[in-house]
Amino acid sequence: MSTQGSFAFKSLLGAIAAASLVACGGGGDNDTVAGQGTLRLAITDAPACGYDAVHITVDKVRVHQSGSAAANESGWSELTLTPPRRINLLNLTNGVMEELGQLPLPAGKYQQVRLVLADSGGNTPLANSVVPTGSTEVALKTPSGQQSGIKMNADIDIAANQMADFVIDFDACKSVVKAGNSGQYLLKPVVSVIPRLISGVSGHVDAALFKAGALVTLQQNGVVVRATAPDATGRFVLQPAPAGTYSVVFTAPNRTTLVVNGVPVARDTVTALNTTVSLPESPVGTVHGTAPVDTFVRAMQKLTSGPNIEVAGGYVDGDTGAYRFALPTMPPQVAPYVAPPAALTFTPDTAAAGHYSLRSSLDGYADKIAILPLLTADADVAYNITFP
Repeated sequence: MSTQGSFAFKSLLGAIAAASLVACGGGGDNDTVAGQGTLRLAITDAPACGYDAVHITVDKVRVHQSGSAAANESGWSELTLTPPRRINLLNLTNGVMEELGQLPLPAGKYQQVRLVLADSGGNTPLANSVVPTGSTEVALKTPSGQQSGIKMNADIDIAANQMADFVIDFDACKSVVKAGNSGQYLLKPVVSVIPRLISGVSGHVDAALFKAGALVTLQQNGVVVRATAPDATGRFVLQPAPAGTYSVVFTAPNRTTLVVNGVPVARDTVTALNTTVSLPESPVGTVHGTAPVDTFVRAMQKLTSGPNIEVAGGYVDGDTGAYRFALPTMPPQVAPYVAPPAALTFTPDTAAAGHYSLRSSLDGYADKIAILPLLTADADVAYNITFP
């Protein structure tokens, strides 16, 4: 899913009427316009860690054929939501999407999308906001979203007399950043534009893990492609996902990490995992430090047989640059994928226990990788990150 710094960040809204389309060549019957197709857009999200709600108010979506076009250049086409729509991103997990509408476009390739958010202020001071768990609603500062729009690289082909289906994929968990003790929260968007696909992975975890803060991620070579939290019954859906082979990683605070490797995803197919997953409790060790503001840090673990996996990740504090991860010290439990009706069989990867690295990303610099000392129960490891 997601851009994740340099690593790559539903149906309440109906179709937008032609009068809401700006700078797109007007309205009318799309199929009767020579050389014109249609872009249909929706929005989806991964879960937000530590928040009961994350609201954004979408004003418009802009698309351009040039990936380098500035916000004030000509050539933009716009899908305007009238009135702007306030969306709780936390309602858009487990494959749920919210429709944003349809936009007629001249046939061709479009390489840039910008999501423009409404301004928080005046009569709508909480147009964009967060509700921290156990606290009250506060404004979410979104400077880039309000001025030029949240920029996303895209690879959208519009064919004449056809509809292209794409999804704006938000990761609120990694996009909302606390700013020290100021009480402010910043939006540093981890967001991408992906094709709308049926394919993905589904399964179940122990229902008790819903309240334990479990997270299920679909990863490829250590990069998170989709993420979700299970619902109250323990069911999860990681969708949409391109065809390919993945690792499914299960994490929760103070719990052992579980991994299913070699999970196949075929086009237009949802692959089922035939085991209800439980995550045993685990002691944790803490890794913490500082990095330049806007650094994205990931805690990675190398499996004995398999790829690196991301166990935790996020932007550093937006004010102090601090980061902190509590990582399990028990061996990760790993299972090879087997097709139903066979059940998954997990075995401890003893050699991987406590072995972590940090991968840090900051725009304008090459990623930095640091191998951490063996992490044991109650360990406290300090590591400060500098660039270059």
